[in-house]
Amino acid sequence: MQLFEQASNRNVRQFGYTPAQFDIIATLGNTAGMTCKELGEKTLITKGTLTGVLDRMEQKGLIQRERGGEDRRQLFVKLTPQGEATFGEIFPQVVHAGEQRFYSYTDADYSTLEQALSKLKHHLSVK
Repeated sequence: MQLFEQASNRNVRQFGYTPAQFDIIATLGNTAGMTCKELGEKTLITKGTLTGVLDRMEQKGLIQRERGGEDRRQLFVKLTPQGEATFGEIFPQVVHAGEQRFYSYTDADYSTLEQALSKLKHHLSVK
């Protein structure tokens, strides 16, 4: 998993984005937006880190933040038109690059891998 993530991160960086920025773009893409809390839960980016990443993305014109209608304490985050265009451009390319890493895998390979990972998960979960 770490090797795949490292390769994916290199791919994302070639587009000029950090992995955290891409994670936010990918999570907000094709949505009307979400609260900071939801975004943090879906991306697993900590609150302290999320604020800084969102600040830089807002400065780049990729996202906008708005206060919630009924609960003014909530901050709602959504992609700007520029952010949507970025999502539409780079998301398919990053996904395709990930798919290419597994181009030679057969259904049997995936089945074997799934069984091995399930077994590993079971052994690591035993208390």
